[in-house]
Amino acid sequence: MIKDPFARLGLDREVLTVSQLNGRARVLLEDVFTNIWVEGEISNLARPASGHVYFTLKDSGAQVRCALFRNNAARVRQALKDGLAVKVRGKVSLFEGRGDYQLILDTVEPAGDGALRLAFDALKEKLSAEGLFSAERKVPLPAHPRRIGIISSPTGAVIRDIISVFRRRAPNIELTLIPTAVQGREAITQIVRALKLADARGFDALILARGGGSLEDLWCFNEEAVARAVDACVTPIVSAVGHETDVSISDFVADVRAPTPSAAAELLAPDASHLVRQVENLHRRLVMLMRNRLRHDRLRLEGMARRLRHPGERLRQQAQRLDDLDMRLRRAFERSLNTRRERLIRLETRLAGQHPGRQLALLRQRLDSLAERLPRAMREGLKGRRLQLQSQVQTLHVVSPLATLGRGYSILLDERGQAIRDAAQTQTGQRLTARLGEGQLQVRVEDNHLTPVTLSLLD
Repeated sequence: MIKDPFARLGLDREVLTVSQLNGRARVLLEDVFTNIWVEGEISNLARPASGHVYFTLKDSGAQVRCALFRNNAARVRQALKDGLAVKVRGKVSLFEGRGDYQLILDTVEPAGDGALRLAFDALKEKLSAEGLFSAERKVPLPAHPRRIGIISSPTGAVIRDIISVFRRRAPNIELTLIPTAVQGREAITQIVRALKLADARGFDALILARGGGSLEDLWCFNEEAVARAVDACVTPIVSAVGHETDVSISDFVADVRAPTPSAAAELLAPDASHLVRQVENLHRRLVMLMRNRLRHDRLRLEGMARRLRHPGERLRQQAQRLDDLDMRLRRAFERSLNTRRERLIRLETRLAGQHPGRQLALLRQRLDSLAERLPRAMREGLKGRRLQLQSQVQTLHVVSPLATLGRGYSILLDERGQAIRDAAQTQTGQRLTARLGEGQLQVRVEDNHLTPVTLSLLD
């Protein structure tokens, strides 16, 4: 901490803006209150899409805003919720935009005696959601294992109890101890390494064992790293951690949970007397099956002997069958030959009807007929066209302006050859051309009276 945090502000020498004040207050708070622990109750918990976590930490008399950013939030093992009592570690800072001071957190832990239980429940819920406890992931234990690996402490009663059970029930099974610590922080790394080593040794099954103890003593078997190492094992694994009432995360992940290490040994060590009884039962079943098989084969052989006939008889039957096939072949050949002969006759008849000489004669006859019809058709066509032309000429003559001129009318044309339809189109003195029925006249306009003149149709 700095001894005089206000000495560097220089309040007697400058006037600060609000942004400058908040910025310097933030620096001051972060320098003075860094890496502190605060205990309280969570309220107003918010989880936006960014992955950050925001909540208010309060006690009976006050409250403070807290921010847990995404990277640190991912390391929190327990599920945060409103009303949860926690201990948090972080630094005091200030959100300059609003002038609110807050705690920037890097650690959140449950407060009180239930911290380990909350962490246990949170990890159990997380791994269960991922499917690590599902029955589909469990591998059945081998019925008759030959080599078994034991992951446990080399000292203590656990390994002696396991060896004692195997000596009594199955002394022929080979046991291999992979020693590891089973308590404390260093045990986590050792257990993970031992699991990987044992899984690579090709054992028929593995036993992960430890004696009883408190929740703190057994905590290394509740770590996520150990649980994922157990799940990654291809070799079937039996978890035997603690007494019957003790339950660890590794028990849920393992293929089989045993209430005690001795019970785990009994699961994998078949009883020798039981095996002897099984062998005797299998021997009796084998003898019975062999007798039944011999009886069945004897009856089958007798039946085959009765069905067996002399080779001469089989040759006679084959000769008779050959004669039958020969006659059937001849009849089929004759039927096929007759069919093809009839078809050939039909084709010859059709070919004679379609001979090229006959076709040419028919075409020549048709050509002569068409040659006779062509001049007549041409004369008739020309005659019809001539009559049509005369009719159209007469019709055109009736509507032709020349016919109108022939009745005594004329057409006045200006210098451009345009017809004069209105007196207003002319000027006094203008020269016009008068088109008559026969010839034309050059005329000059003396006067273009615009007053309408009524002409008598009798004139």
